[in-house]
Amino acid sequence: MFFLPFTFLLFILFILLLPVLFLLGYFHIIVVGFESLGISLQATLLILYSILIGSLINIPLTKKKLVLVRESRFFGLFSRPKIEQQYLAINLGGGIIPVLLSFYFLLIVNSQGFELKPIFIATALMTVVSKFFSRVIPGKGVVVSAFIPPVFSALFSLILAPNYAAPCAFISGILGTLIGADLLNILKIKNYRGYLSIGGAGVFDGILLTGLVSALLSGF
Repeated sequence: MFFLPFTFLLFILFILLLPVLFLLGYFHIIVVGFESLGISLQATLLILYSILIGSLINIPLTKKKLVLVRESRFFGLFSRPKIEQQYLAINLGGGIIPVLLSFYFLLIVNSQGFELKPIFIATALMTVVSKFFSRVIPGKGVVVSAFIPPVFSALFSLILAPNYAAPCAFISGILGTLIGADLLNILKIKNYRGYLSIGGAGVFDGILLTGLVSALLSGF
């Protein structure tokens, strides 16, 4: 009599816990992967927490400018004046920290005697791909599918640098995405209202997935 309701409750509980399970799985893979890349457990946890907390922090790079715009309402039938801020910023968790990690991995690869040319080629290819798939959405900024950076960076790295695919995927995925999706769209974003956050919400998911895929590659 109580079997079906109990099973249903277990199912609902499982669905509610899925995000937590996914987050724990992500942390575990990243920790193991980064350890194999030469980063300790404590440093990896510090990096992960810094990225998550830092994703909420945008550091202005240009002076904030107040612009008077008209906000459409009721399907464009009415509008009202609204003051918005326009400026360029860089996201701490999605921009600064991943870039610093990329340069750190670049130093490790160089110190181990591997060629850097494949990494530069993969980064250039990722820049082109990110630029092609990125979109500028008025009022929101630059957006690119979260699956584009990890899939293409892994593909390019396995082809160009099979012996050190993990750091190559991380470096090319991070730098190529930030350059292609964000930096190359700076001039375009100026034609729209709002601001551009380098490594912000539009590409942050792709940055996280790139780290996950890079960690997975480190196990091969």
